[in-house]
Amino acid sequence: MSILDTGFSIHERALGLRAQRMELIAQNIANVDTPHFKARDLDFKAVLNETQNSLSTTQSGHIKSAAAQGQGDLVYSIPFSTSLDGNTVELSVEQAKYGKAAAQYQATLRFIEGDISAVRKALRGD
Repeated sequence: MSILDTGFSIHERALGLRAQRMELIAQNIANVDTPHFKARDLDFKAVLNETQNSLSTTQSGHIKSAAAQGQGDLVYSIPFSTSLDGNTVELSVEQAKYGKAAAQYQATLRFIEGDISAVRKALRGD
């Protein structure tokens, strides 16, 4: 494992999980009028903590956990108010979640950009 893999791996995992979460929220918004649709979300903090705390594999044949592979555990959202058709999607809540998730995704990209900039400076000797 190179020093670059170590330095960028946490951001790579975070970016993948953030993208997965944004996709789930977008699916929730798309199904706002679907009867009996249950809104889902990704518990980002729990999945990332599990990924960080999982043992690193020493051989390529070792099995990784689902969270380490970027497939986090899904949780169902609990609505503030119930719907008559059984749908648990609340559009305003999901839109707010999506906006926050998009900002977090951009922040992760900026962290990666900063890390790459630091490596460039080190290679140039600045």
